[in-house]
Amino acid sequence: MLKLMLLALVMTGLLINWPSWVYFFSLAVLGSLYMILLSSYEFIDISIMGFGLGGSMLSVILAWLSIWIVLLMLLASIKSVQYKKNYFLLVLVFMLVFLMGVFLSHDLIWFYIFFEAVLIPTYLLIIGWGYQPERLQAGIYLIFYTMFVSLPLLLLILWMDNKMVFDSMNLFVEWGWFNFFMFLCGIGAFLVKMPLFFVHLWLPKAHVEAPISGSMILAGVLLKMGGYGIYRLGIYLGFMIKEWSMIWVSISLVGGFFMSLVCLRQSDLKSLIAYSSVVHMSLVVGGLMTMSWVGLVGSIILMVGHGLCSSGLFCLANVNYERLHSRSMIVNKGMMNFLPSGALVWFLLVSSNMAAPFSLNLFGEISLLGCLLKYSIFVMAVLILLSFFSAAYCLYLYSNIQHGVVMKGILPFNELTISEYLLMLMHWIPLNILFLKMDLFLL
Repeated sequence: MLKLMLLALVMTGLLINWPSWVYFFSLAVLGSLYMILLSSYEFIDISIMGFGLGGSMLSVILAWLSIWIVLLMLLASIKSVQYKKNYFLLVLVFMLVFLMGVFLSHDLIWFYIFFEAVLIPTYLLIIGWGYQPERLQAGIYLIFYTMFVSLPLLLLILWMDNKMVFDSMNLFVEWGWFNFFMFLCGIGAFLVKMPLFFVHLWLPKAHVEAPISGSMILAGVLLKMGGYGIYRLGIYLGFMIKEWSMIWVSISLVGGFFMSLVCLRQSDLKSLIAYSSVVHMSLVVGGLMTMSWVGLVGSIILMVGHGLCSSGLFCLANVNYERLHSRSMIVNKGMMNFLPSGALVWFLLVSSNMAAPFSLNLFGEISLLGCLLKYSIFVMAVLILLSFFSAAYCLYLYSNIQHGVVMKGILPFNELTISEYLLMLMHWIPLNILFLKMDLFLL
């Protein structure tokens, strides 16, 4: 039935030549109705268009997050996308379809195909609607960093499929360098996507050069694909993750501490928010690598909280950019004098970013801190420094923008519009209300 509805919608849109807005919202509403059907079961096994769709509660949560962020991208891009709107909406539709495929596909091959297909609309967003000529270099960074480590993942999936056909009981039995190599092939693509420290350089470049919609989908959903991939492959690589987990926990936590220091030296607004994403994802990597239930639940909560909070911060940065035409924190000083209500929204989202009650970030970070301390008491010093400097760069971000001497020569501009208020509240409300439904995250 759903297959016929989807086919009828596509054909009707092509024959009647609907406006792109109606076409996009029709697809989004149909996807949302499908997600409502999915969320009423623990596990679903149905076949649509030739491949299996469904998933656990984690898949449903991330799929809902994808729908939410894509619709907010549309709201945020009303003013910034003034040309080629039809192509822009088509890119968003394909982005949403591919994300649904990533989070709801049963087969690992289909998961890999959709995982790589998401790169195409992301790359088109960056090079098509970016602001500066450097967006071409940022797109190349994005493609090469992710594609370079994705081919070994495909080889691993094909090898596992062939191995399980003939010898399902002895998939990874012998220890040694071969197992470690296969382990790197399995999680390398996801660690780059998250991204892990050492392979994070593509993220600030992509964020700085991307339009507001590109930054929102990168921070809100695409980084979460890495955590979801580790969760999917952990079924097959679990004991190897346990064997070498201290390596990745150490790299992620020490790298998160270094990135928090880097945030304190940033003068570019979007770059600071992008590096803060690396800090948050370092805790998620640490929690997933402990292979514990508390670590998994804490990682899910922090991924959803970070997706909403970081996306909202990029929207606020875009609000300032549209008025001042600069991302420099020197130019963006003293904004409390010009946008007093904007200062309140900045405070709400920055405080949520530093894990203030009652945001999802607080519950996620508390779970991950407890999980990592239970895993090894030796990480306490790094966790203390990481938590302290995370709060420090959040205070640095807020105080630098809202206070200080206003730069001379700034032209007058308008207050926040109703659509901008709605956009910010649609990030902040679920971020601070979902704590009432915490059993949603208990897989």
